[in-house]
Amino acid sequence: MSFDLIVKGGTLPDGRVADIGISGETIRAIEPKLDVAAGRLVDATGNLVSPPFVDPHFHMDATLSYGIPRINASGTLLEGISLWGELKPLLTHEAVKERALRYCDWAVSMGLLAIRTHVDTCDDRLLAVEALLEVRKEVSPYIDLQLVAFPQDGFYRDPKARENTVRALDMGVDVVGGIPHFERTMDDGRRSVTELCEIAAERGLPVDMHCDETDDPLSRHIEQLAYETQRLGLQGRVTGSHLSSMHSMDNYYVSKLLPLIAEAGVSAIPNPLINIMLQGRHDTYPKRRGLTRVPEMLKHGIRVGWGQDCVLDPWYSLGTADMLDVAFMGLHVAQMSSPADMIRCFDMVTNVNAAILGLDHLGLEVGKRASLVVLDAGSPVEALRLRAERLCVIARGKVVAEREKRATRLSIAGRPAAVERRHDPAGH
Repeated sequence: MSFDLIVKGGTLPDGRVADIGISGETIRAIEPKLDVAAGRLVDATGNLVSPPFVDPHFHMDATLSYGIPRINASGTLLEGISLWGELKPLLTHEAVKERALRYCDWAVSMGLLAIRTHVDTCDDRLLAVEALLEVRKEVSPYIDLQLVAFPQDGFYRDPKARENTVRALDMGVDVVGGIPHFERTMDDGRRSVTELCEIAAERGLPVDMHCDETDDPLSRHIEQLAYETQRLGLQGRVTGSHLSSMHSMDNYYVSKLLPLIAEAGVSAIPNPLINIMLQGRHDTYPKRRGLTRVPEMLKHGIRVGWGQDCVLDPWYSLGTADMLDVAFMGLHVAQMSSPADMIRCFDMVTNVNAAILGLDHLGLEVGKRASLVVLDAGSPVEALRLRAERLCVIARGKVVAEREKRATRLSIAGRPAAVERRHDPAGH
């Protein structure tokens, strides 16, 4: 037996040291030692070998547009939406596609091989939809890209949003989105959740809804989303993104709400970098974090994954396409500091996010797609602590990115010469 590629001697997230044999696009063997021929060897000795990183929440139509036509001076969500409204008329098909492809190249270099991106459907031209459909096709050899039809200006609030959202779905967009808290009234928001879920049920599509991305504790559209999931039999296909208002809700109400979300099988995607940047802007002190109740959700068995949301756009002036940055911030804000919790945070940006997106073909198992990442770290916790370099990225059985290990040589009077690998003062 021979393989096209063998990844030798890597440490798996569960601590096992193993060789991974790949034939074509598939993992064919994971064994302590594979002494067989291979077209190529990747030496992963002493390094962590991980499933690919997965981002379940992004806005690729806006990415890398920071500063066009101006920056978000207040740093608020609402100014970001207003600024996006100023930017939309300036968009061209070519610019949206070029920025998205540039971001995808960046993502691949970071081992990010699956992304769910929302695309605004409140533009009669639907040029961003057309551009991202083309991007989805072009990157398909190495990135799983899902598109969400997202009526950014409100499904009812914008007079053409309903028609354009349906048009986008007819064009081949994968997921039904919404933004109920941005409708004119709470009741309009509730009705938008109902109708959008009905559209998804009729078409057999998943739902991923921006839900309660606000500091208002009375924004409770996640309750309606859980109800519609049960009513329409959408269990396992529905996601509530952000859920920021839960940070401010009454504890008694949350004690009722969390079991409803769990019972309905609704997944949650907080976006820690963006949530804590945008929320609480009207507070003095104490100032709310704005991140939803992640540990409490996990205790109720709710599936929770970390999302990136934004990179260099009207809402966020930073970002690196690095899901380790996202998980690192998430574990701090959610105070998930135990070893088990930190390992869980790593799993959230790999296996859990893949499950939320329905990507059952991803994972470090025999028979799964041969997409994986070699990191300059010895364990998931170390990878998070160091935001480890991606030494090798493999997509569908092909090496698509490589990076040399970094080292620093010290030359300090009175100190012995030393070389630091991984920039790790603990020497691990």
